[in-house]
Amino acid sequence: MLPVNYQAAADLLADRVILVTGAGQGIGRALAVACAKHGATVVLLGRSVKKLEAVYDEIELAGYPKPAAVPLDLEKSTDADFERVIQAITSQLGRLDGIVHVASAFLGLFPLEQESLDYWLTALRVNVAAPAALTRLALPLLKASPDASVIYVSETHGHAATAYWGGFSVSKHAGAFWADIAAKEWDTIPDLRINTLIPGPVQSPQRTKTHPGEEKTSLPAADSLLPSFLYLLGPDSKGVSGKTFDCANPSTPVN
Repeated sequence: MLPVNYQAAADLLADRVILVTGAGQGIGRALAVACAKHGATVVLLGRSVKKLEAVYDEIELAGYPKPAAVPLDLEKSTDADFERVIQAITSQLGRLDGIVHVASAFLGLFPLEQESLDYWLTALRVNVAAPAALTRLALPLLKASPDASVIYVSETHGHAATAYWGGFSVSKHAGAFWADIAAKEWDTIPDLRINTLIPGPVQSPQRTKTHPGEEKTSLPAADSLLPSFLYLLGPDSKGVSGKTFDCANPSTPVN
């Protein structure tokens, strides 16, 4: 289970390199800044150069470790693109101690009869295939770390079949299933772990798309998730792998 009222040490992630996808906004932005605040060198990955630059400047102005920024569209990326990202991390930073797969493709809520092949392929590519490919190419660096953690960010509807969530919920379910398989394959590597985190309802750009009429001030801020992310990224969770945690019910693992 996730510890209640977890307090991350100020230097929890000191000297670590953490890659955060979807780092330009929402949960990804909040997490990237928090990782930097706790000592990590953060690799910011996202589609929008402008948004990445804003997060980069926020981290640098705060006096945290200088981050790196990688503009990349996960829907269009190939193995060669991901390999270039990992090669850049290797040459410029020399290590990788964690990946948080926050980036997500959500195109809207539709009945299955209206979901085109392109809709399905976009969701599957961004929400499953890209995290799997990026992690696969990062494995040599992750295995070399003395304490590496991968987090797959899922979604509530990826764990309970609900009408109109179709391809998006299937892709999130598949992503969590991929993380479970990875955990089983890595069970002989004590310094490498992977877990799934379900944020639950929080203020975020994706929530605005899924619930456009909702009063956002009634929801917790994205920052409320940070203790859970920091716990799973830092040394306090070493040995915890293959678990799915729901931030709305932190004391009870989903699996």
